[in-house]
Amino acid sequence: MSAVTAAPAGTVRTGRHFRAFWLAQTISQFGDRITELALPLIAVTMLAATPGQVGLLTALIWLPYLFGVFVGAWVDRRTHKRRLLIVADLARAAVLVSLPVAYLLDVVSLAQLFVVAVLSGAGAVLFSMAYPSFFVTLVPSAAYIDANSKLSLSRAGSFVAGPAVGGALIQLLTAPVALAADALSFLGSALLIRRIPAGEAPPAPNRSSTRELIRDGLALLLRHRVLRAALGATTTVNFFTFIVSALLVLYASRELGLSAGAIGLGMGAGALGGLAGAALAPRVTRAIGVGRTAIIGTALFPAPLALLALGGGPTWTKIALLAAVEFVSSVGVMLMDINLNALITKVTPDGARGRTAGAYSTINYGIRPLGALIGGWLGTTIGLRPTLVLAGLAGVSAALWLILSPVRAITTLNDEP
Repeated sequence: MSAVTAAPAGTVRTGRHFRAFWLAQTISQFGDRITELALPLIAVTMLAATPGQVGLLTALIWLPYLFGVFVGAWVDRRTHKRRLLIVADLARAAVLVSLPVAYLLDVVSLAQLFVVAVLSGAGAVLFSMAYPSFFVTLVPSAAYIDANSKLSLSRAGSFVAGPAVGGALIQLLTAPVALAADALSFLGSALLIRRIPAGEAPPAPNRSSTRELIRDGLALLLRHRVLRAALGATTTVNFFTFIVSALLVLYASRELGLSAGAIGLGMGAGALGGLAGAALAPRVTRAIGVGRTAIIGTALFPAPLALLALGGGPTWTKIALLAAVEFVSSVGVMLMDINLNALITKVTPDGARGRTAGAYSTINYGIRPLGALIGGWLGTTIGLRPTLVLAGLAGVSAALWLILSPVRAITTLNDEP
């Protein structure tokens, strides 16, 4: 592990500079929650989108991840990963600003929503591929779980306040104008990352072609027992949970009859589970181990989603159900993500982080558009409620990848897989 030297614990880089990066991610995450609510609401309430069109919109956001393997190989050849993070943030800010402008000109269309979805997704791919290499220059390996817990805590916090704030902004300003807040969040993230001094070592000399680097990343991912199991688990759970994600706003809006503010309130209250999960993850991990905690989280993430189909009755019971399902599911995703992300970071060689992340994202995130499209098709074919039940229960099978692998026996990050 010579291409990037992780900062030792207790240094200023581990402290002040990581906190700046943490703040940048926190701001960006809060903006993202507004967009996740606003984009489908624009499609559903302003443009009368069908379930299939809403599924396509969700799919297009994740479609660029299919090319992550190529972007990751390219990123591995670049020295200045921080610069790539800044470019990705600024590009996404520019793309999102186009929707408020189009709304003010009265020219918003589904076609524009689809283009915004693809371009913002492309910016996210670039950021995700440069992220792992930059992360290890800020955090020593012994602090991976702690650092991931802090970042996940911010993400969970954004799911608590973000939907409620987003719902209020959407009702006050309309969904397209509210998207300007996410554009500003990307701008703030870029400015904060720019203030972090670059301590990046140049990549080790490598005469391999891009094709060879891509093949190397895929080979490492598929041959390494821990990486292969983590990939199988996250890909499976993402497929089934994105069947639900593609239909959730549509289901809550049309089938349950909830307003944007009510949807935001329910999702925001439920996201408190993410805060609880992020705070508890290090303690649970110390008590029962990395592997067991990840397995529990992987099953707990999708299972409650099936209960959404029980929605009915007065408005307060619908909001309460949405909140309860989101709460339990959010605890699960944090237990899963924090431990698997730390484990993946630990076992991936420094010089191969970009191409390995690219290969991982191509498969793991690339399955999300397929899940969203199938969700739209199933919602149209068999109905929204049966689709929610099917996806939630089938998603539990993702835990089998970890149960049947060496991950099950891993207690700490120092254990040999």
